[in-house]
Amino acid sequence: MKCGLLGRKLGHSYSPQIHDSLGNYAYGLFEKEPGELADFLKLGDWEGINVTVPYKKDVIPYLDELTPVAARLGAVNTIVRRSGKLIGHSTDYFGFLTMVRNSGITVAGKKVLVLGSGGASNTAVAVLEELDANVVVISRQGINHYGNLNMHKDAALLVNTTPVGMFPQTGISPVSLDTFPVLEGVLDVIYNPARTKLLLDAEKRSLATMNGLLMLVAQAKEAAEWFTCSAIDDRVIEPIYRKLRHQMENIVLIGMPGCGKSSIGKLLSEKTGGRFVDADAEILRAAGKSIPEIFSQDGEEAFRNLETEVLSELGKQSGLIIATGGGCVTKAHNYPLLHQNGSIIWLKRDIASLPTEGRPLSQTNRLEEMYQIRKPLYEAFADYVISNDGDPEDTLRQITAHWED
Repeated sequence: MKCGLLGRKLGHSYSPQIHDSLGNYAYGLFEKEPGELADFLKLGDWEGINVTVPYKKDVIPYLDELTPVAARLGAVNTIVRRSGKLIGHSTDYFGFLTMVRNSGITVAGKKVLVLGSGGASNTAVAVLEELDANVVVISRQGINHYGNLNMHKDAALLVNTTPVGMFPQTGISPVSLDTFPVLEGVLDVIYNPARTKLLLDAEKRSLATMNGLLMLVAQAKEAAEWFTCSAIDDRVIEPIYRKLRHQMENIVLIGMPGCGKSSIGKLLSEKTGGRFVDADAEILRAAGKSIPEIFSQDGEEAFRNLETEVLSELGKQSGLIIATGGGCVTKAHNYPLLHQNGSIIWLKRDIASLPTEGRPLSQTNRLEEMYQIRKPLYEAFADYVISNDGDPEDTLRQITAHWED
């Protein structure tokens, strides 16, 4: 059986990997221009396909039948051949429903703002209305728009269905959460980065959050059922989701200079398969001179600005093991850059064991004083705190235990 994903510019897609875990069928990527749609749909060598933007509506005129869900949403993301007919369905409904149910947020009877008015918005609205939520769609125009959000201060849940904040244009948000004092949670259908600025802002308020990765896996599970004409237990969704989340997540190591970030990072790379990157080495490459030279010739502030530029690029990527410089925590704006796609681990080592040779600030400042200044900053950045005073293999086991949890 030949299946796959239809789109215009697909780039890197996780769909083949997900479907490889769901069924025994070939799954490819089909990049087609608009003028190629008709021939591909009618004459293409495939039995089932998923459809992504921009073709979820464009394919409908070529189909023989729509399921009730697809007809209601006015969009199709799954097409199968049945007895010579092309049947269109939308598994996004099941995907978003799974996302809401697993978020821990109860929506019945509550006001929910859906940001955006495109296809993903239609899906979210349909699911939320089915769950008895009081749904309000926010768009650029119309009665409810971004200029009168004050009318909806009583919103309990925000759902972002816009591309605002998606890779590579990370670090921006469609709205400010300050407008919503009684907010309980935020859902974002974006899954790259794992934490958009919208979700990071929600985390600061300890709100319930979820990105769109679970939705991606859940909709693929239902699509696989359509491809294979067989039921697949919903319990397969969670392990596929966890595996994909771990594969995409960065592991970010912070801590005092000389605490072992590079050595532990390389061990983690060998164990997990993630690519190891030393942020200081990237700074050296960008500057074309050593870190001591940057400090002596340009000053610490110039170094910190360059460090932020490097961390910004690294933080957008996925599946990395990143060893940071010891002072990256002195700039609060580095936190969202590192946390958007990563778990941040503070490696602690006894101060007496920290080397100082070749480390400009460790040589010019007493380590104890530096540590006392940075300790609360490490604590604020860290998701986990791991001691690196013993056997490196023990440190590695502690980190992977947290990462795989």
